[in-house]
Amino acid sequence: MRDLFELYWTFVQIGCVTFGGGYAMLPILERELVDKRGWTTMDDLRDYFSIGQCTPGIIALNVSTFIGEKRHGIAGALLATCGFLTGPIAIILAIAAFLQNFAQLELVQHAFAGIRVCVCVLILQAVLRLWKKSVVDPFTLGLYLIVFALHAFAGVLPVKVPAAVLVLLAGAAGILASGAKNRRSGKAGDVK
Repeated sequence: MRDLFELYWTFVQIGCVTFGGGYAMLPILERELVDKRGWTTMDDLRDYFSIGQCTPGIIALNVSTFIGEKRHGIAGALLATCGFLTGPIAIILAIAAFLQNFAQLELVQHAFAGIRVCVCVLILQAVLRLWKKSVVDPFTLGLYLIVFALHAFAGVLPVKVPAAVLVLLAGAAGILASGAKNRRSGKAGDVK
């Protein structure tokens, strides 16, 4: 029971500082879940982010569900998810109650401008961390460049490829490349 409460409370705390979405959360999740608690590995966390990006919902919320399930099955998944949502719901309700009265204040507008800059930095930091661990060889660099070009220049290309299709195609390319690599290494083993 104590482990379930710790799971819930950890995600309450993480949920309260979820600014900027999933990728901005990667450093916080890494520190709390990998470094501090050892509940997962960085490789698994990256996998959870990838799956979380491809499934409906908030990336960091999806990650909390995956971690909860890994720790304590369905009960853990539910508690981690509820824990993650507790803080943001309370904060959003409080802000919604007062936002209309204060949104036009210059001080509030400056605060939002500062928060946007901070979120950009957090997202950039997460992208750089993901880059270092994901783009590791010529194949992954080539795949990155192709997907980047298809997404970045979608407005000028004759056909726009939806992001979900890009994710599926990149996954398929990874599977094919892995199969080709395994076949090559198998043939090399036969020669010996």
